[in-house]
Amino acid sequence: MKVYFDNAATTYPKPESVADAVYDYIKNNGANIGRGIYKSALSAAEKVYETRELVAELFNAENPDNVIFTANVTEALNMVIKGYLKAGDHVIVSSMEHNAVMRPLTQLLDYDITFDRIPSEKNGTMCEDMIAPLIKSNTKAIITTHASNVCGTIMPIEKIGGICRKYGLKFIVDTAQTAGMEKIDMQKCNISALCFTGHKGLYGPQGTGGFVLTDEMAEMLEPLISGGTGSISDKETVPDFCPDKFEAGTLNIPGIYGLNEGIRFINSVGIDNIKRHELMLTEQFIRGINKLDMLKIAGINGIENRTAVVSIVENNMKGDMSELAAYLEKCGIMLRIGMHCAPNAHKILGTFPSGTLRFSFGYFNKPEEVDYTLECMENFE
Repeated sequence: MKVYFDNAATTYPKPESVADAVYDYIKNNGANIGRGIYKSALSAAEKVYETRELVAELFNAENPDNVIFTANVTEALNMVIKGYLKAGDHVIVSSMEHNAVMRPLTQLLDYDITFDRIPSEKNGTMCEDMIAPLIKSNTKAIITTHASNVCGTIMPIEKIGGICRKYGLKFIVDTAQTAGMEKIDMQKCNISALCFTGHKGLYGPQGTGGFVLTDEMAEMLEPLISGGTGSISDKETVPDFCPDKFEAGTLNIPGIYGLNEGIRFINSVGIDNIKRHELMLTEQFIRGINKLDMLKIAGINGIENRTAVVSIVENNMKGDMSELAAYLEKCGIMLRIGMHCAPNAHKILGTFPSGTLRFSFGYFNKPEEVDYTLECMENFE
């Protein structure tokens, strides 16, 4: 039996319509956008803009023109963080951040840009009452993941957005683990820049992602990459309008065709139905793990305030789980072991430096796959 439980890394399988859309573009269109006025080029441009509209609608963004496509969420976060912050600025981050946020910020320490972390409980829950004391006169933004990629704990972005509104801070959110699985409202949550990846909960191909800006943030952000856009080509200056201001060079048009279909799949099924199914599997798995004396959950031991990402460790915390991971791989079960690019999250959870064994369930997984996995783990010696 083959079981794929690594959906936090990338969802698999994708809806058939996603692969069909990528293939159809490559075989029957293939044109670039913004470089020609022939039919296939205009058709591709319409599809790309339609995808911007789908993304904007999904996140209740102000303006689809402010949907910027990138290769992945890491590139998006780098463009937003490094394009916004200046020497002398200070930001606040969660304690559960992925290295897609922490490595750019660590780089920026050399440029007199500093950060503080919001404390968390041992299960990854943010201590939101500790945010205000961290705010300084030079604090410019709060940056947070929406949910931990290690243990699935969800951060209170609506409350954080309210704090940002109160103190005049920009709010930058990494939705890599929640886009397509949690309802996210940029305007309700006062989000200035929302960064997303296309190949996880949005069911698009790898190589897709982006960020969505408010009109105000779009004016304040400096582009990190510049070049040809197909617009105002008589000038050597960078366009001052979106999306061209941030999209130099040729986009991943086949990927965007696939992303378009991925979002349409989400809209057809419904985010609530996707979430309900994934948490049903999560609850089934957690219930089974709690019956095994040798293992325990790292993080929230239940389905409240979490995504379908579950990390487990040995009960005595003496092993690195590699033997169990190798055994499960032989059983045909695909998952992830290690630090998951989030070392400080493991320090909070008490799983540093050994890491965890991570299971992440998706919409196409089935209860019998969970039962099979639990049976395999029960038989492990």
